Amino acid sequence: MANSKLIVVEGAQGAGKTTITDYLRYAIPYTNLYRLSGTADSSPSGRKKSETMYKDLLNYLKHLENLSINLVFDRTFFTEENYCRLKYKEYSFTDIYNELLNQFSKLDFDIYYITLYLKDESLYSKRLERKNKAVIEYAKFEAEKSAMQQRVYLEMSDEIERQYPNIHCFKIENSKDLDLTKQELKEKIGF
Repeated sequence: MANSKLIVVEGAQGAGKTTITDYLRYAIPYTNLYRLSGTADSSPSGRKKSETMYKDLLNYLKHLENLSINLVFDRTFFTEENYCRLKYKEYSFTDIYNELLNQFSKLDFDIYYITLYLKDESLYSKRLERKNKAVIEYAKFEAEKSAMQQRVYLEMSDEIERQYPNIHCFKIENSKDLDLTKQELKEKIGF
């Protein structure tokens, strides 16, 4: 029986993943935070790299079951599927994604899948200004791309919720006051 939480936070560029995952890391005792960026290789060879990376990740997670260690992820293989659905990659990842998701759902953790979104998609323009943050050239996204990513993440959350009742799926609107978002997370995750 699960004695640890596994929390995956997904959302478009500018939705607030860094702020929220940092908060969860420090608010929940015995928690490790992982930030994943996937592979920059969008060619068909990138598919194999991503498959290998995420299968290895799931094997690693299997070894951490029932150790009373909570895990928070800022992006995982869900991002790869999102980008493929949006045709940012030259390949489809759906068959691998479905296999990974099935294995993920069977991990002996209390599993949470959190999608951060902005009700007013026009807020992405301001959020993507990235003042006082390092900006890597290839990581720049336009507001419209973030809005499109958000729509796909929300669809994916609905799909996961329908198919995997043991995964706690929550959509968190993240343009409100940060203290209200923190309170909502406390209530939904239970810490």
